[in-house]
Amino acid sequence: MRKYIEQAGLGNILDKVEAGERLSVEDGIQLYNSPDILALGYMANMVRNRLNGDKTYYIYNQHINYSNICTNLCKFCAFGKEKGADKAYEMSVEEVKQKVRDRLDEPITEVHMVGGIHPDLPFEYYLDILRGIKEVKPEIHIQAFTCVEIAHLAKLADKPVAETLEILKEAGLGSIPGGGAEVFSTRIRELTCADKLPGRDWIEIAKIAHKQGLNTNATMLYGHIETIEERVEHLKALRDAQDETGGFLAFIPLAFHPQNTEMSSLSRTTGIDDLKNVAVARLFLDNFPHIKAYWVMIGPKLAQIALSFGADDMDGTVKEEIITHMAGADTEQAIGSNTLVKLIREAGRQPIERGTLYNVINAHDQE
Repeated sequence: MRKYIEQAGLGNILDKVEAGERLSVEDGIQLYNSPDILALGYMANMVRNRLNGDKTYYIYNQHINYSNICTNLCKFCAFGKEKGADKAYEMSVEEVKQKVRDRLDEPITEVHMVGGIHPDLPFEYYLDILRGIKEVKPEIHIQAFTCVEIAHLAKLADKPVAETLEILKEAGLGSIPGGGAEVFSTRIRELTCADKLPGRDWIEIAKIAHKQGLNTNATMLYGHIETIEERVEHLKALRDAQDETGGFLAFIPLAFHPQNTEMSSLSRTTGIDDLKNVAVARLFLDNFPHIKAYWVMIGPKLAQIALSFGADDMDGTVKEEIITHMAGADTEQAIGSNTLVKLIREAGRQPIERGTLYNVINAHDQE
């Protein structure tokens, strides 16, 4: 295989990968520019196996999107709506609690909850939905509110981010999801999400959360108008932040879905690009323990293949995904845990049911 990778012009990177050396920005750009997806996959799989062996994680989780009313209205988003617009909605605290009650007979260990930047809801509402979920299911882990939402909540509370996070933790917040990162490039944000929290502030809030004892995830929305250099710049910013705090659990590459957005003239990502983003992330983000192949975005079949291109996590059951499906996703809105186990086993990996913080709940036999 070495000869094959050398012929692909990637022998210099293979040397670093075999030695466990950190890749440079130039290496990341070279990987993205390489047309040889098999060479990338081989090297990413080496790193994946070194870090996680055959283990592939999944979680029994439930998504709740409390409101899609949003003041940001990013051009790549089909979810956010102006207040009063068709399809705009907001849930009451009782409706959020009922969502949890409706699934009490399922072994759900995590509620994953995000929403828009709502212009009117008071800070107490967000505390009440955290408390309400915990009231219905005290043992549940709540992963909620992106860094963009946390910045908004700090303004509502009129308190520093660190103090706001402490209040949210007391109300039941357990960790923070990775959304809202998009692409950190100032150019991209000015063109696609000018009203959104700047990339540098997203990073800063994530680091504050880590220092407050809250783990977070990280994402990158790829496949729209970003350049390869901007992708690598984004990954470098995440890697630098992880060097500083060590609080990121997983990186999730998010494939752009253009339908029903202001960027609907663009095409969806290709399978090659999806696999390339998983592989490059695994090779470049050497200090991230986990890389997800998010089946909602790329489909279960490609997610299976991604398990040999650097990914070691397929996310979870999800139970009613809305955001990507409003942008035209043709995957299911939920998937059974038995199906996830089957998909992982078929890919030749060992299924591991995990909690949000990667505590092992059930280590299935490989057969």
